[in-house]
Amino acid sequence: MQASKNVTELTLLCNRFRKDIISMLHSKQTGHPGGSLSAVEILSTLYFMKMNIDPKNPQMENRDRLILGKGHAAPILYIILAELGFFPKSELENFRQLNSILQGHPTFKVPGVEAVTGPLGMGLSVAAGMAAGLKLNKTDSKVYCVIGDGELQEGIVWETFMSASKFKQDNLICILDRNGVQLDGLVKDIMPIQDLDAVLKGFGWEVLNVDGHDITALSSVLDTANSIKGKPVFIIAKTIKGKGVSFMEHQSAWHGKPIDKESYTQAILELGGK
Repeated sequence: MQASKNVTELTLLCNRFRKDIISMLHSKQTGHPGGSLSAVEILSTLYFMKMNIDPKNPQMENRDRLILGKGHAAPILYIILAELGFFPKSELENFRQLNSILQGHPTFKVPGVEAVTGPLGMGLSVAAGMAAGLKLNKTDSKVYCVIGDGELQEGIVWETFMSASKFKQDNLICILDRNGVQLDGLVKDIMPIQDLDAVLKGFGWEVLNVDGHDITALSSVLDTANSIKGKPVFIIAKTIKGKGVSFMEHQSAWHGKPIDKESYTQAILELGGK
């Protein structure tokens, strides 16, 4: 069972999700706007068009799994899970508050969350472990892991690249939210990786490229990824950090900066108002 939206419907929904991110983070003066905004279409396409899930039965045995390696993008994950009905939308009002289930990074207290992800790099190894378990159980479910490009600087990611290839985990699909910006600056200035496609192919992965804000292209590349046998798949999704808000785009300052009233007003205006 999966939520079904066409491209037009999902495009409108993604714009609303961006306004929801800005509003939620402004109201609580905390959270990570930049990386949440860049991942909107990636996560929305997975949840509303591709994944086999059931909000009424989050632990359904044959469900697909989504691991948010870049756990700081929890705001968009929470907004999508609430939209799908995993928990009431009213819970979003408690984002990152004391005793709330919706903390700054995903936890098991949130219905629909498959793994706790805070330390970068850990998510992909968890996803590979899940993929191995599903293979052993002869289950056809897929495991999707969304990571950030700053996350590629973590050694555990590269250990997982080796092991997932060795064990031919064709039920594992890793999606890189390649917005080119991390906490302290541009990825290319901090720790660049030359010719990522060739490097990952050398590790034994199938590598696909896509515009991470194009829902039609994302849908198509995910179909291709799901058809590949005998090896794990890595999708490089080119995105824009802070997508949709001009003064946040490409800016590391908005990785985790509180949204003041003036910035909030301008951002909502650029996104089409209330």
